[in-house]
Amino acid sequence: MSENDPSKFIKNLQVALRKERASQRVYHNLAMRETNEARRKVLLSLAEAESGHGKRWANRLRELNAEIPSEREKLGERLWRWALVQSGTDNALKRIESNEDDDTEMYKDMIKIAPNEADREAIKAVLHDEELHRGAMNKANTLDTGEKANAIQSRLDTILHRESWHRHGGGWIGQAIYGANDGLGSVFGIVTGVAGATAGGPAVLIAGLAGMLASALSMGSGAYLATKAEREVREAEMRREREELQRHPEEEEEELALFYQLKGVPKEEAEKLAARLIAQPETALKTLGNEELGLSEESFQNPWTAAISATLSTAAGAFIPIIPFFFTKGYPAVIISFVISALSHFLIGAAKTVVTGLSPWRSGAEMTIVGLGEALITYGLGLLFGPVIG
Repeated sequence: MSENDPSKFIKNLQVALRKERASQRVYHNLAMRETNEARRKVLLSLAEAESGHGKRWANRLRELNAEIPSEREKLGERLWRWALVQSGTDNALKRIESNEDDDTEMYKDMIKIAPNEADREAIKAVLHDEELHRGAMNKANTLDTGEKANAIQSRLDTILHRESWHRHGGGWIGQAIYGANDGLGSVFGIVTGVAGATAGGPAVLIAGLAGMLASALSMGSGAYLATKAEREVREAEMRREREELQRHPEEEEEELALFYQLKGVPKEEAEKLAARLIAQPETALKTLGNEELGLSEESFQNPWTAAISATLSTAAGAFIPIIPFFFTKGYPAVIISFVISALSHFLIGAAKTVVTGLSPWRSGAEMTIVGLGEALITYGLGLLFGPVIG
């Protein structure tokens, strides 16, 4: 295949079109959930840019009389997008930025195989946009780096230094993934261990169901208590911010003015805006909570949501290894359980990348190896102690 093979260029165009459409959907969904107006506008502009790239590649494919990929999402793509959006804006943007590094390399390769100069220029223009997208959300909240911005940031850091209790949390989607992983891993170990001791007898189903119930309740109660504690910490942060606003209104006013200057508002206008906000304590508190602490109503996660998510996901993961024992028994059930549990380990490991950002293949393979290693150890222990128990 030659470097300028048109079929290779067309195939890459089709891949690029699918990627641009996927990014556009994620940006748009994130914008619909965003409460900060500035961030919302940036997300919508990014979605519009990705949509423009997609239309450009679709038009070029038409010119080449090539097949245009369907706009309909596959179920896996839809689930992945939903999980990414549910993981929170900050995490989703990190994943998108990581993907755009790959897209940058893809476009650089496409420049080499582009059939004409017009295509090369078009790709360079899109590549430039992709490079600008990197860190776009951070740029929305800061000025260009320079002496003025550095001085403002330095002053702001000094004010915030005493408020080292600021914290940030994650979304419930991560709890669901890790809950499923915990349930699958623990009950898979129980099932293989008891199967080794009883040759896959009826005790496996009983032990598996008991393990599923115990794991689900343990994870659910743990998630509830942890989320409740985090919510209480966040509410305490807001109470302390309210107290600071009452005790040191001048300093809080200066904080607000500095935040707005970092957003690009001229100093005089920023100070006037901050003064108007401080005159309305509740509005000022909400603004400070969002700008200084990164807190808003949506960041106060519901403990019951976390508990239900963890309980159900753990139970779902734990149920997988015992499914075969409802329909058969003995070694056939053990083998089927082994196979579907290994596959589930891989899928859950791949799903973890929504939170971790690692390679889904690597994460899935790692999870599978760990799960199989655990199963072999517990199965061996079952074989060893089975005669003793019997």
